[in-house]
Amino acid sequence: MQTTIKTAEEKMEKTLDVLIREFGSIRAGRANPSVLDKISVDYYGCPTPVNQLAAISVAEARVLQIQPYDASTLKLIEKAILISDIGINPQNDGRVIRLIFPPLTEERRKEIVKDVKKIAEESKVAIRSIRRDAIEKLKGLKKANSITEDDQANGEKKIQTVTDKYCKEIDDLTAVKEKEILEI
Repeated sequence: MQTTIKTAEEKMEKTLDVLIREFGSIRAGRANPSVLDKISVDYYGCPTPVNQLAAISVAEARVLQIQPYDASTLKLIEKAILISDIGINPQNDGRVIRLIFPPLTEERRKEIVKDVKKIAEESKVAIRSIRRDAIEKLKGLKKANSITEDDQANGEKKIQTVTDKYCKEIDDLTAVKEKEILEI
């Protein structure tokens, strides 16, 4: 029974980690190196993340600077950024690439907040699905007479407590991200 609860909690933690990475990659009007996390460059026939090919730094509040370790990858990185969905045109001066994040309009901020809420809700659905699977395992253990009815009830209660904890964390992270987007 304890392994079922522990496994469920580990899966919920992974779901939360994915949510945090997703939130990090959302462009909120200020320069954030994590917007490049999903962009890969075809480097010698192998898809390689930009952050492995270049030093990425925040030059100013709305300027991201990408300095390739190998100058020959400059054009490849620029091309990868252009075909990505981040919606920013890179500026190349021959040595570094600069991404200048335009200030967000009020309308665009509201769209981004809707996206944030949608991602958060998808994470909550995943958490609830993990809870449902764990409860089904407990019912299976009860059916096989491996645990008592009381153990099953206690296990379900513990799983619900863990589920509530992770749903609250998702709500807290969502509120912080919304505030960040709306107050820029």
